[in-house]
Amino acid sequence: MKPSTYPEQLALLPYIGKWCALATLVALLAGSAAALFLFALEWATAWRTAHGWIIWLLPLAGFGVGWIYLKVGRDVEAGNNLIIDEIHDPKKMLPLRMAPLVLGGTVVSHLFGASVGREGTAVQMGAALADQLTRLFRIDRSGRRLLIMAGISAGFAAVFGTPLAGALFGLEVLSIGRMRYDAILPCFVAAVVADQIGLLWGVQHTHYSVALIPHITAWTLLATVAAGALFGLTGMGFANTTHALSAAMKKYVPYAPLRPFIGGAAVALAVWALGTQRYIGLGIPTIVEAFRQPLPAWDFAAKLAFTVASLGSGFKGGEVTPLFYIGATLGNALAPLLHMPFATLAALGFVAVFAGAANTPIASTVMAIELFGPEIGPYAGIACVVSYLFSGHTGIYRAQRVGQHKHTRAMVSDMRLSELSSQGKEDGKLPPDTP
Repeated sequence: MKPSTYPEQLALLPYIGKWCALATLVALLAGSAAALFLFALEWATAWRTAHGWIIWLLPLAGFGVGWIYLKVGRDVEAGNNLIIDEIHDPKKMLPLRMAPLVLGGTVVSHLFGASVGREGTAVQMGAALADQLTRLFRIDRSGRRLLIMAGISAGFAAVFGTPLAGALFGLEVLSIGRMRYDAILPCFVAAVVADQIGLLWGVQHTHYSVALIPHITAWTLLATVAAGALFGLTGMGFANTTHALSAAMKKYVPYAPLRPFIGGAAVALAVWALGTQRYIGLGIPTIVEAFRQPLPAWDFAAKLAFTVASLGSGFKGGEVTPLFYIGATLGNALAPLLHMPFATLAALGFVAVFAGAANTPIASTVMAIELFGPEIGPYAGIACVVSYLFSGHTGIYRAQRVGQHKHTRAMVSDMRLSELSSQGKEDGKLPPDTP
């Protein structure tokens, strides 16, 4: 191979210029779409709160969304799992209709009272819009992967106002035990610019205040490890229960639109029986309360049940904001038992349950620092990593690949989480270590 007469750094300039330009274009699309989504979500939440009777129409809303997906959205119904599969094994361009379908389906879910989140919507819009640039600029297969990953990062960053966590989420969510470092530049540029685009559109993110973070002692570290283990088990329980309900609904209710109809009826009846709308929608006010005062110890379990019923029956949205709610309220309940400040454990639960359920401990730790300040970093890192370990080889994204087991030397050759779970059930154990 003939040595180049140009310095390596000089040869990098065209590459950097290309991906900065492409990532910025992705950010413009994803950031603007996320801003539109957040404004629509704010309107839907305000309208539902002011007209509580609309919860009784949730079954019909679920049927309508299910019918639309049955007619024109079958090829995009897999959502985030479709995106992850397409990055690992590219086959065909993500349909542009994925963006308006998930946008409309999520806004309808929130308007009528389902317990769903928003990350899935932003990620799907960002990835679908980014993939449309593949044909426009004739990007090759390898570059297409980076473009879709940039779309994931941009959507996540814009919807939560956490650009660094958004960039890392796009890198970390694809595989357990491995990251694609060739995507660092487009993911970081897209996430940072998308966040700024959202702010330029006037998006205002919720601010959380952690008034007291204790000094590090042997006890606070032990308490953080114990809490992290419980957060991980909770994330695992959430993922497994949601998948189990979804599988059962598909088995026993063959007609797809009937599934969210049944789920919507169950949620509406539960709201009526409990006499509160505390556990539907995003639940941001309750999350904020968890940082300020003691809450009922069952809040996390109720939110988990409402979200599993909503997502498992087919409503559109995301899992992450409900996981924030579950984690913050669980941390709030654990605080007096572990002799830790309410706000500190609420903050740790906020990110750590998500870390365990999504298998993204690094992105979750950085998110804690972006949202709550650098002082929370050591505690958040420990809580997120322990949660990630204790959640096992499960997760909310069944298409995630397992490049390496979490606590052994075993390599798994890019098996999907769903395939690994099936093999574990058949063998009665995880695949053996390889030399």
